[in-house]
Amino acid sequence: MGITLVVFVLTQLVPSNAVATNLGEQASGDPAAVAAFKSHYGLDRPLPVRYGLYLKHLAQGDLGQSSLTHDAVTHDLGQFIPATAELALYSIVIAAVFGIAFGVIAAMRRNRPTDHVLRVVSLGGISMPTFWIALVALYLGFFKLGWFPGAERLDPGVTPPPSKSGLYTIDALLVGRWGLFVQALHHLVLPALVLAAFNVSLLTRYTRSAVLEVVGNDYVRAARAKGLPERVVVTRYILRAALPSVVTVLGLVFANVLTGAVLVEKIFSWPGVGQYAYQAAVNLDVPAIAGVSLFVAVVYITVNFIVDVLYGVIDPRIRVR
Repeated sequence: MGITLVVFVLTQLVPSNAVATNLGEQASGDPAAVAAFKSHYGLDRPLPVRYGLYLKHLAQGDLGQSSLTHDAVTHDLGQFIPATAELALYSIVIAAVFGIAFGVIAAMRRNRPTDHVLRVVSLGGISMPTFWIALVALYLGFFKLGWFPGAERLDPGVTPPPSKSGLYTIDALLVGRWGLFVQALHHLVLPALVLAAFNVSLLTRYTRSAVLEVVGNDYVRAARAKGLPERVVVTRYILRAALPSVVTVLGLVFANVLTGAVLVEKIFSWPGVGQYAYQAAVNLDVPAIAGVSLFVAVVYITVNFIVDVLYGVIDPRIRVR
């Protein structure tokens, strides 16, 4: 409710003519059309009443009509969210696998050359702007070496698979089109790696710190004293105890990737929410901006809820009895 209030107030402060923007030049000259539009969205009523109507429309799934695409914002988001979700999913898998692995390795080899190298590399990954990494990766991977495609989710002229989930790789597998799956995955690799670069570095540093906090505990020394293999000690005793704090960062990283890939999507011409938000901001598409803002809020709230639930799954000591 707080977020809806903030979004509503901010959109009301934007200096734009909602009638002319949404109806167009010809329809905005029709008094009947203007009156109907103002009545539908409460533009002819006091601000508190308009906020109540705004909540009513939200409850009905009506986020307004985009002045750029002239479609409902909910329809636009339904078209763009799957592309961003697919990119975020592959990116977070790469970041989680390599970030957690590097963090554990750095912690278990504390103050050794491996630890120093990983810390320097992770510091460099955090320090470099993502858009700069994207431009360099696009220049090298696409322009110079030609190893990866430069833009879009599929090659030009290729028909997407029948939409079931909106994720091209998943949909291609569901219909048994392996060639299309490989092509969609090929298009995903470069932007996913770019998005994962910063997050791998971030997770490496957080995982290293979390592991170092538990590696000297009594139960870890007891496990080693019993003669358990080091692999079992690391995975079952050390990593599991360190996971709650790592999962917190991982959840925020996933939400950030899902909602904050604006520049990467723009550079790679990826038709996702970031690209949609960029176009909405450039063209002052207020309903679309408000819709993206609410989407971002829902993502962060949902991810935080899932992280809280996972705490109890990972560590039985914090479950509510």
